[in-house]
Amino acid sequence: MIRDSKNEWLIAFVLLTPFLAVYGLIFVYPTIDMFLLSFTDAPLIGDGDYVGLDNYTRLASDRRFGTAIWNTAYFVAMSVVPGTAVALAIALGVSRLTGRMQTLILALFFLPYILPVSVVYRLWDWTMNFQFGIAMHVFDMLGIDRVPVFKTTTWFIPAVAFITIWWTCGFNILLFLAGLRAIPQEIYEAASLDNAGRWTTFRKVTWPLLWPITALNLTIQLILQMKIFDQVYLFSTGGRPNDNLVMVYYIFQRAFQSNHGGRAAAIAVVLFVIVVVVSILNYQLTRFSGSGRR
Repeated sequence: MIRDSKNEWLIAFVLLTPFLAVYGLIFVYPTIDMFLLSFTDAPLIGDGDYVGLDNYTRLASDRRFGTAIWNTAYFVAMSVVPGTAVALAIALGVSRLTGRMQTLILALFFLPYILPVSVVYRLWDWTMNFQFGIAMHVFDMLGIDRVPVFKTTTWFIPAVAFITIWWTCGFNILLFLAGLRAIPQEIYEAASLDNAGRWTTFRKVTWPLLWPITALNLTIQLILQMKIFDQVYLFSTGGRPNDNLVMVYYIFQRAFQSNHGGRAAAIAVVLFVIVVVVSILNYQLTRFSGSGRR
């Protein structure tokens, strides 16, 4: 059969046109506009004068920008790798169950993931609030001093990271379960014939074959957690928001509270570059590690 390659290209272009139009409208154009805005002193709405790199050079001496960078990196360290490890451990346990018990346990772990962030905030505020939280009443019964978890800089980021892991773990568990079910059972049968123990089987069989899913999980969580905003914004209510700043929260403050659109755009560009660079480095690192396991 003779194929008309020119006609196929035309059909492909027509089918892709709606996606390209929407993608350009909601991503490409706003991104270009954000870059251009970062070189001006414009407010959030309206035009401004061109100031060159002034918005970027001012970030070097901005103490709150440094705090936002540090808190974002701290949160990523507290949530990405621990969250992936917890999800892997739970997935390994759930995969050993069968039937309705497996479905029930998996549903219980996945249930928090479908909750909106406002509900998550309310649940954990009821649990850990310094004045009326359930956990604080338990501390009183045990004779332990109450801890203002969301009001102190020391405990805020670890607490929000713990809540985020609890909230998002279900999606990671599903990815790991899909990876575990894709591993042929014949490999485990061959390992058992060689008298390989559970740890040896995990280290030599499960972990290498599951590494692509692990790398995917790490990359997704890395990108998502670097853009954290909702949890920090909600749990900072009534606390010390300037000490708990993360990058997106600082962009929000500059844009919507201080009406500095140009400076907010400069911070957004910095975050955009950081996310791209870190994602590429993470991809290269995980690919190198994965190739070394084969």
